[in-house]
Amino acid sequence: MERRSDFLSNLRKSIKYGLPEAEALKALTYTPAALMNASGLVGALKKNMIANFLITSGDIFKDDCIIYENWIQGVPYRFTDLRNTDIRGNYRLVADNSEYKLSLSGTPDKPSIKISVDSVELKGAAFTRDRDLVSISFERDRMKYRLTGYISGKDFKGEGQLDNGKWINWSAVFTSSVSPEKGKPTSQEAVAPAGSIIYPFAAYGRPKIPERENMLIKNATVWTNEKEGILQNADVLITDGKIAKVGKDIRADGVRIIDGTGMHLTPGIIDEHSHIASDATNESGQAITSEVRMEDVINPEDPSIYRQLSGGVTAAHILHGSANPIGGQSVLIKHRWGHPAEELFIENQPRFLKHALGENVKRNTSRYPNTRMGVDQIIRDAYNRAIDYNKKWKEWNSLKPAEKAGKIPPRRDLELDPIVDVLEKRSYIECHTYVQSEGTMIMNLAKDFGLKVNSLIHFNEGYKIADQIKKNDAGASVFADWWDYKYEVYEGITYNAAVLLSRGILTCLHSDDDEMGRRLNQEAGKIVKYGGVDEQTALKLVTLNPAKLLHIDDRMGSIRVGKDADLVLWTGHPLSVYSRASKTIIDGTVYFDEETDSEMKKQIDEERNRIIAHILREPARPSSADIPNPPRR
Repeated sequence: MERRSDFLSNLRKSIKYGLPEAEALKALTYTPAALMNASGLVGALKKNMIANFLITSGDIFKDDCIIYENWIQGVPYRFTDLRNTDIRGNYRLVADNSEYKLSLSGTPDKPSIKISVDSVELKGAAFTRDRDLVSISFERDRMKYRLTGYISGKDFKGEGQLDNGKWINWSAVFTSSVSPEKGKPTSQEAVAPAGSIIYPFAAYGRPKIPERENMLIKNATVWTNEKEGILQNADVLITDGKIAKVGKDIRADGVRIIDGTGMHLTPGIIDEHSHIASDATNESGQAITSEVRMEDVINPEDPSIYRQLSGGVTAAHILHGSANPIGGQSVLIKHRWGHPAEELFIENQPRFLKHALGENVKRNTSRYPNTRMGVDQIIRDAYNRAIDYNKKWKEWNSLKPAEKAGKIPPRRDLELDPIVDVLEKRSYIECHTYVQSEGTMIMNLAKDFGLKVNSLIHFNEGYKIADQIKKNDAGASVFADWWDYKYEVYEGITYNAAVLLSRGILTCLHSDDDEMGRRLNQEAGKIVKYGGVDEQTALKLVTLNPAKLLHIDDRMGSIRVGKDADLVLWTGHPLSVYSRASKTIIDGTVYFDEETDSEMKKQIDEERNRIIAHILREPARPSSADIPNPPRR
């Protein structure tokens, strides 16, 4: 917050809105003590604990509460002298043979003064108190009065001086207590009812996470991505999150019926290369960062997840960025909007390790490598180190328990462990590359270590060496038509994907962009135009083919009995720019529905307007430059 002095008032506001006082007090005392493992010393009032406590005028969470003393390790720090009596009241003031009405109101520790004569209030009156000493000043008829004195019982008396130097005696005799201020009755601040918890706690969150349903989609045009091809007026039965039946005139009791008449049903789109839903992308502090994991930074509240659902995307491969020759470990997620991060992860998923070549890797001039030849060499060095490291561990693990006695095992290296997984074929190489020479380089490097590249990512010049890609049994994950954003992509062509497919290379399209990710069906449609690819093959570019590249095609990518019920019901042809995802289903759960989405948009607009109206009613706050005690960062 801008002003630390706002803390207590904001906390009191939270209590008005439903935070229990006991929980608020605990959060300020016991909980932080427990977090610091110091709950036996501070955080409560108990015998033998450090004497840290406050003395107040009442309930500290009430607006009129005054903090009198703050005791720290038994030492009091006093803000108000508790020996001071309450001097608020009405007085008859006599000074220089003139009589006035004096009134002290406000709080006991800092009373405010009002002086009047003949019912006319004098401007500029001031009052201060230091224990039993008081000072009063006011102005009348252009004469300044400065009075000092002391408290005598309920009265005041003393001497004063006018601005002409004349000394006078004065006294103030108590006449009555201060009466409550008259006027409009103060109405208690209206407290809005607490809002519902929504999942996730962000725009387009719901009061309840959608539940899995058994459902029957009827009379749709079904794109199976299997040998059956496209089925007209077909039905799909979903049971327990799996595809149970595919055919015509399917009947089932106790299931939700969804009318797909005039609509198209496809497998859910899989984005093979994405960076959405992550709080970090690149760990660029050093060149080799294979120890970092994308699963540790997944943000389940990223609205891009919901937006991807609205475009029919049901799963995504979240990769480390391309700032490192060997980057971090990626993670596969399903777009289960509303669930916590760990519940987004695809179960029993294969592992992948990001590699990268080209400009992104060598443009960091503060570290090695700075050239393309250095990129090749540092990757080789890392793999050679991993081979030596793996050999040491194999030798250690081959020892009998008696032989290990008194010996120290090899040191665990989190950076080399993921590379060993690649060498042992427990993980796969995903390599960012654009130009043909670097694609050749990484395939040759992999061959030298007895490996193959799982996927050449982006690879705008893949069409130039399609025969080499096929020979090395590598796959390709490419853009439909992105180019002209840096010099190493200038020779990319819109026919790249079609050429790679014609050579029998496992090819898919990806987004690498949160906006493009929700239009991957349209990206697939482009390949029909650029290269004459048939529509079913084009759809596979964003469904079955990425599932194969990610080694999850036994579960996803096509509509087949036994596979996960990850489906999209489109309002029209799935490759058309005019079609919308009417429903997006993951594991038999509808996570996106057009009608529900329309209602939520209305609610969001209403909430936005309510918040803006509330902001406009707030009093103006000082800028940070005007704050005398800015917060420490």
